Amino acid sequence: MLERAPRLSRPGTTPNWFASVMGSGIVATALPAPLSVLRPVVTVVWALAAVWLVVLVWQLVADRRRQHRHLRDPMLVHFWGAPPMALLTIGAGAVALGRDWIGTGPALVAGAVLWTAGTAMGLVTAVGVPYRMITGRIPAAEPFAGWLMPVVPPMVSAATGAALVPHLPAGQPRLALLLACYAMFGISLFATVVLLPQIWHRLVTAGTEAARVPTLWIVLGPLGQSITAANLLGAAAPGVLPFGAAAEAFGLFYGLAAWGFAMLWLAIAAAVTLRTVRAGMPFSLTWWSFTFPVGTCVTGTSALAAVTGSALFGGAAVALYVLLVGAWVTVVLRTGQTWGRR
Repeated sequence: MLERAPRLSRPGTTPNWFASVMGSGIVATALPAPLSVLRPVVTVVWALAAVWLVVLVWQLVADRRRQHRHLRDPMLVHFWGAPPMALLTIGAGAVALGRDWIGTGPALVAGAVLWTAGTAMGLVTAVGVPYRMITGRIPAAEPFAGWLMPVVPPMVSAATGAALVPHLPAGQPRLALLLACYAMFGISLFATVVLLPQIWHRLVTAGTEAARVPTLWIVLGPLGQSITAANLLGAAAPGVLPFGAAAEAFGLFYGLAAWGFAMLWLAIAAAVTLRTVRAGMPFSLTWWSFTFPVGTCVTGTSALAAVTGSALFGGAAVALYVLLVGAWVTVVLRTGQTWGRR
């Protein structure tokens, strides 16, 4: 039997609650092209996630006096990467879906504001959390996949910023944004390259406790989002960057290699998760790790399908999206049930 679910904190009082916005938002924004008939449905999901984001921000601000202790918690501090990614996810949904309801102009303004705020906050977490670890302001702890959370936001900024490039004036404004997105792509990519061997070594030498198994899925986040970013930025590069065609080719070949490793990690994470569920895996907010990272694999696979025209990737994107929706429904229900028993 599963262990009894622990009590959840009040929504918004801890940063990991923002993972629920990320997971819900990407259900909307990751919709594959073959399922475009569901666009009205996922737009509703995006709108509900946007409202939930407002609620969480309100609660976080109202409880701001308690947030300092989270900066010293060796587990929670890493999840300060979730609020900026929540902002970026809802902003991306505004640009992609919100225009159906509020018009293109207001949707772009909302997307740009949320992208700017999420990017600024994400850069702070990408620098601030490692700094606090290096200087000993966070108690020493063993590596786990949650260490990736504070350094992933710049990759999300890179992927979502690509959609804003065509809406800027031609010339220096477009060039500046595109270059900034590529730089943020590099921030997260190389931080992941540094951290992933430590996470892998810890897992194969010491394993992981049941409560942390869902965090294994976090690794898919920078992998899937990097595939998305590389291809979306490559599509935006012609006419803006010199050798724009080379940027498109980079997105394709990098994406193919990264997708292979992402599928390897997905298989391992799924196998470990199924084994742990059978043995007893307690519910916690880390279960939201089953959603957003899988969503990035959907967007990355869809990007490869668009570039290659491959039915293989198109079918894989749909299959991954079904997995995403199934995980999202499960986690939403478990969150509601556990919160209702508080």
